[in-house]
Amino acid sequence: MDFNSSLDIAYSGMTAQSARLKVIAENLANADSTASTPGGAPYRRQVVTFRDVFDRSLGVKRVKVAGVIPAGGAFGKRYEPGHPAADADGYVLTPNVNSITELLDMREAQRSYEANLNVIDAVKAMVSRTIDLLRS
Repeated sequence: MDFNSSLDIAYSGMTAQSARLKVIAENLANADSTASTPGGAPYRRQVVTFRDVFDRSLGVKRVKVAGVIPAGGAFGKRYEPGHPAADADGYVLTPNVNSITELLDMREAQRSYEANLNVIDAVKAMVSRTIDLLRS
């Protein structure tokens, strides 16, 4: 494997984790949202799925975002009879977003992003040292 392949693989990992962080930010932003109509469904948590793709030109596997899918799980309920989205019993459905889970996912995505960034830094240092050796 050459330096370009290493950089390309790390870049694909960073791109995938950036997409994951964007979806996590959307989930956190909508954690307290509710439907606007009585009995309506609130925001549903989204999850990024990944797949590996074989790059024939480089002869390596890279990660790609396969898609963003809605996560399963039941909506929460909150008793708030005066709310415009309350059902006949006075309950409002709340999103299935758990802020603690999102923060843990965010930390994992951040560390994966940083690991790929460290790969890029290591490759750059190796190239720089190789050039220095060739100059001597």
